[in-house]
Amino acid sequence: MRCPWAESSKLMIDYHDLEWGRPLHDDQKLFELLTLEGFQAGLSWSIILNKREEFRKAFDYFNPIILLKYKQDKIRILTENKNIIRNRKKIEATINNAERFMEIKKEFGSFDLFIWKFVNGKQIDHELENMHQIPVKTKESEAMSKLLKARGFKFVGPTICYSFMQAAGLVNDHLISCFCYDQIKDIKS
Repeated sequence: MRCPWAESSKLMIDYHDLEWGRPLHDDQKLFELLTLEGFQAGLSWSIILNKREEFRKAFDYFNPIILLKYKQDKIRILTENKNIIRNRKKIEATINNAERFMEIKKEFGSFDLFIWKFVNGKQIDHELENMHQIPVKTKESEAMSKLLKARGFKFVGPTICYSFMQAAGLVNDHLISCFCYDQIKDIKS
């Protein structure tokens, strides 16, 4: 059995089975996930997944060093790109967040080291039995949100941060009846 939320499409099934909840430590991929979670605000994750490859192309594969060089012309091009979410505030937040991301990398050595401190370097396992038990935010996501906002990040509210934590494997919110639950539990954070 797999988590019921993933059954809507092959893309969602693949995302659930191969990515969601697996501990992630690659800085650029962490930045991509945090950015996409911000774009998801007010939308569904399936919309974002369906556009993920286009997002990657449009945002230079979420390379923060390249994003730092984006100027108004590039922002205009992105707001006209029908293959992504064309929300100007979210686009500008992505560029802003790239700069904040690089500041954290410089200070901590990696974004990975910084972000995993919110769970003391170890994946939180909520041992969930049903979908109704999945929280929308936790004290950890609230702390993450507060600190990221204090550092100047945008579109990083506690619910967005919690979705990011789920996606990046800082928490294991697979239902205990899901075949991925034990697979992920066995992976070292």
